[in-house]
Amino acid sequence: MQEITTAEIQESDYLLYIYTPFCGTCHVARTMLEKIEDVHKETIFYEMNASLQPEFMQQYQVESVPCLLIKKGDRVLEKVYAFQSIGNIYSYLYKHCPELFTEKK
Repeated sequence: MQEITTAEIQESDYLLYIYTPFCGTCHVARTMLEKIEDVHKETIFYEMNASLQPEFMQQYQVESVPCLLIKKGDRVLEKVYAFQSIGNIYSYLYKHCPELFTEKK
């Protein structure tokens, strides 16, 4: 995972993991996302410390952390708050990012 920059926030498509440093559930969620990246051998998710971005949190109406914000184009397609399992996260990736599952040449 890599920390999202101000310029990248303006991009149209991304998967953004939003956390706070002292949140135990956030650490569990991070581990799930890191395992997904390990399997794919690429950086898939950006990350953002919610404490440092109050304007973003308000603009996108992020209600709690951890949160996986899925943005495509000018729309937020999904805000996932219940990570539950790696399989659950994969269900969102299959739905919104099928390109992750096509063979790369």
